[in-house]
Amino acid sequence: MATEPVPIGRTLDRVAALQENVERVIRGKAEVVQLCIAALLAKGHILLEDVPGVGKTTLAHALARSLSLSFQRIQFTSDLLPADIVGVTIYNQDLQEFQFVSGPIFTNVLLADEINRATPKSQSALLEAMSEGTITIEKRHMALPDPFLVIATQNPIEHVGTYPLPESQLDRFLMKLTIGYPSAGDEKQLLRSGGGQNALDHLEPVLDADEVRDLQARVHAVHVSEPLVEYMMLIVQTTRAHADVALGVSTRGALTCFKACQALAMVSGRDFVIPEDVKRLAAPVLSHRILMKDRRVGRGEVAPEARFIQKLVGEIAVPR
Repeated sequence: MATEPVPIGRTLDRVAALQENVERVIRGKAEVVQLCIAALLAKGHILLEDVPGVGKTTLAHALARSLSLSFQRIQFTSDLLPADIVGVTIYNQDLQEFQFVSGPIFTNVLLADEINRATPKSQSALLEAMSEGTITIEKRHMALPDPFLVIATQNPIEHVGTYPLPESQLDRFLMKLTIGYPSAGDEKQLLRSGGGQNALDHLEPVLDADEVRDLQARVHAVHVSEPLVEYMMLIVQTTRAHADVALGVSTRGALTCFKACQALAMVSGRDFVIPEDVKRLAAPVLSHRILMKDRRVGRGEVAPEARFIQKLVGEIAVPR
C-alpha cells in the first residue's frame, strides 16, 4: 500500500521553532536536542545519562517549557514510594466516600530526576505508564494525559545509594542519550551569560498539545523502504545471535527503532527514511536494550554495548 506523503513545509517550521527555542538554553548541543524532539514525536521516552552539571535537568526543563503542556518533576530518592508517583486513595470525611488523589505522574511531561536512586519497587511504578499511557490502582485503569513523555536522568559514575534500572525498565525508554561537556566557545559564552537559568526563565512555549499530537500522528506516514527494513532487522537479529551478547534487542526495541527512524526523518525535513537515520539512531535506541557478556568499562569510556552497536552498524551493509 502506498504511503501518504508528509506535508513537510508547515511541519518543518514547527519542528525548527521547537529546536531553536530549546537551543536558546542548551547551546552547542543541536544533535542531542534534535534526537530529543524525535523521541517526543515518536511517542517515546528519554533517559539522559551523564555526569552531574552538564545540563540534563536543564534540557528537560527547556523542552517542557517550549511546549504548552503540563509539567511535573519527581526527585527520586531511596524513600520514595509508588504512591508518591501515581497517587493514593483517601477517605473524605466530608463526602463520606473514598477519593483518589492523583500523583505527579498525571502530567504531559514528567521529569524523573536521578531515577536510579529510587528502589526497584518505586521504579516499577512507571512501567505501565511508560508502556501503555495508563496506570492501574485498586483494579481501576486510568488514562494519563496525551501526550505523555517521561524524561529521566541518572549519573553513570556514582553508584553508592543507587539501584540500577532493570532491563524491563530500560526497554521502555526509546532513547538513552548523553549530553557531554560543551565546547570551549560555548562554555565561555555560558560563563559570560551567567548560565542558562536566565534564558530558561524567559522561555516561551512554541507548540501546544494539539500541535504535538498532530506531529506525532504524521510520523506514521513517513516512508521506510524495504531494504531499510531489512537493514534494521539485520542489526537486531545480529545482536540476538552474536557470541559476545548475553541479551539481544527485543521485538519492542525493533519496533521503536523503526518508529524513531520515521520521526528523525520528519524532524530532518524528509518524508522518507535514509540509511543515515538508522546509523544515527542505532546506538541511542538499541545500546541500552542489549547486555554484553563482558561489561568491563573504564571511567570515561563508552559503554561496551554502545561500542558494540557502533561497530555493528559499520560492518553491516545496507541491502540493495
